Amino acid sequence: MSDKKKILSASASNHHDRMEELRKLSAEAEAGGGVERREKEHKAGKLTARERIHLLLDENSFEELDKFVRHNCVDFGMEEQRPPGDGFVTGFGRIDGRLVYVFAQDFTVFGGSLSEANARKICKIMDLAMRAGAPLIGLNDSGGARIQEGVASLAGYADIFLRNTLASGVIPQISAIMGPCAGGAVYSPAITDFIFMTRETSYMFVTGPDVIKTVTHEEVTKQELGGAMTHNEKSGVAHFIARDDADCLAMIRELMSFLPSNNLEDPARRATFDSPTRRDESLNSLVPEDAQQPYDIKDAIHAIVDDGYFFEVHEHFAKNLVVGFARLDGRPAGFVANQPSFLAGVLDISASVKGARFVRFCDAFNIPLITFEDVPGFLPGTQQEFGGIIRHGAKLLFAFAEATVPKITVITRKAYGGAYCVMASKHLRTDANFAWPTAEIAVMGPESAVNIVYKRELDKASESNREVLRQEKIEEFRQRFANPFVAAERGYIDAVIEPADTRARIITALRALENKRDINPRKKHGNIPL
Repeated sequence: MSDKKKILSASASNHHDRMEELRKLSAEAEAGGGVERREKEHKAGKLTARERIHLLLDENSFEELDKFVRHNCVDFGMEEQRPPGDGFVTGFGRIDGRLVYVFAQDFTVFGGSLSEANARKICKIMDLAMRAGAPLIGLNDSGGARIQEGVASLAGYADIFLRNTLASGVIPQISAIMGPCAGGAVYSPAITDFIFMTRETSYMFVTGPDVIKTVTHEEVTKQELGGAMTHNEKSGVAHFIARDDADCLAMIRELMSFLPSNNLEDPARRATFDSPTRRDESLNSLVPEDAQQPYDIKDAIHAIVDDGYFFEVHEHFAKNLVVGFARLDGRPAGFVANQPSFLAGVLDISASVKGARFVRFCDAFNIPLITFEDVPGFLPGTQQEFGGIIRHGAKLLFAFAEATVPKITVITRKAYGGAYCVMASKHLRTDANFAWPTAEIAVMGPESAVNIVYKRELDKASESNREVLRQEKIEEFRQRFANPFVAAERGYIDAVIEPADTRARIITALRALENKRDINPRKKHGNIPL
């Protein structure tokens, strides 16, 4: 064989060897922790990292990055265990054709623990997402920092936290908790915009049950301490609860359909056959004649939005305030509504924080805000005052006041006192303020007002006549002050409308506000009363 043929033969052999090496490494990375560990995850009701990404993204759209990254730890025998990928799957793909960046922690490899190497993988796609103006989705399933790497793994968390903070308000950031998430690991999801949890297989806490038992002598299970329902209902840390992994990933896809890719874009419109001028006669009788009777504000929302579809956020937390997304004339909008069927729709600490967070998200990402108002005031009591209702209520006030997106408010019934001001009143730069004829706009309810305004007359009246006089004064006050027409005379209400026409009036206003431009004074940032 000639020298030239030998060289060509060696080159072909080398080329074949490299191809084989590529396939081998790729298969090794995709195997994760092996068949046995994957089956263990399946038995626990969980999918693997790659299965989750496959369900989340459009078919065949995932492009993996850093598939062959390995850790560099040589302590505690770690140099003998250096799987490619190092337990994290990172890359980009598409949801409904739109670019997103994603990372998934693989619990089958070192318990999905964070290392210096795989932290760099996450930081890389976070930087890419920011440069591309694309949403970031994190699928969390991790035992926390990799103990064998010490401070290097902690530094990796801090690097991620910094990027979460810088990306806040620039690109949507979504976190799914699909397994354990404890210690420092919880703070990255906490900075992101929305947190999903799976009902039976996920939990979040800063310190676990064992530490709590040692320090405070309290006994609590992982699920009681930081399970999905705990954080959806009690703490408000999580926004959505899903039946399982597949349901969680489907919900993320649905949420993404309402959001823009970044803060310079508007949310994508969707074709609808629901007429923008559609009337709903049921709204004319939705508010009960008795002002003390509750009704479900969600009935009003479903009646006016496209196809009656409302995607609720924070459904189980602070139920006296309803927030979520829907479409009007095909355009996504954020809804904030007092809920008369729960605590009479009062504002309390939890509802104020819930509303403020949601309003600020919508404002950051160019999503118009629709407010339905039926609020008798702030919840009274020592627990609320000691808990800082003044400060927390001011958060919602601050959020509505600084928001520059199109803002529309509909007062359906009660709008009393300071709560009237807070709920996107005309005085907070709200663009269109409507009221139903059933609206009562006043400093306080007629019953309380009469006890103050007519106290002397009531005290002078005989016991037999006092209650009759009181009811007469209540009705007189309601007619004179607790109605929408006094506010309309002053221009605080743009129009008193027939409830059945609410959809058409809101859509007309939104169309007029499509090119709205509003600015806040130049500053580094405001100091929201945290």
